[in-house]
Amino acid sequence: MTKVGIISGSLRKESVSTKIGKSVAKLFPAGYEAEIIEIGNLPLYNEDIDQDNPPAEYTAFRNKLKEMDAILFVTPEYNRSITAALKNALDVGSRPYGQSSWDGKPAAIISQSPGNLGGFGANHHLRQPLVFLNMPVLQQPEVYLADSFNLLDDNGNFKNDDTAKFMQSFVDAFVELIKKYQ
Repeated sequence: MTKVGIISGSLRKESVSTKIGKSVAKLFPAGYEAEIIEIGNLPLYNEDIDQDNPPAEYTAFRNKLKEMDAILFVTPEYNRSITAALKNALDVGSRPYGQSSWDGKPAAIISQSPGNLGGFGANHHLRQPLVFLNMPVLQQPEVYLADSFNLLDDNGNFKNDDTAKFMQSFVDAFVELIKKYQ
């Protein structure tokens, strides 16, 4: 079983990013298991508290990442960048130095926004640390979901057939990338 961790950059209870992540999780083929990985409980990264006795939340998060074969990031855009919570998760998972839990895991990005740019800035800002973290990132197709608050129906499915087909093509491409690294 190939395990795909889905990390939502939003902490909101009714997070659109999390809803999109859950919807996309249904698109993976047999043999793939996708699950949301919680980041809202992570204390802000602080090397002082990570030295001798790391917080249990850091350890649990790192161990969960190590179980995953790949990571799908779904994020809103905040001020033309990623959220503080997502950046914190990247930092926590990358430590201690030389023991990054992200290392070598294939990744894909979905950015979303209620505006017309679809989180373009967040998508490209996220790519920068993923390169440093040695995560091969799916290049095409790129996913920038605009008008994201109106994409899903009450059952968490994409309302528009063209969007659903596009998202399936995205997942199919991500699966092919994952296969290259297994």
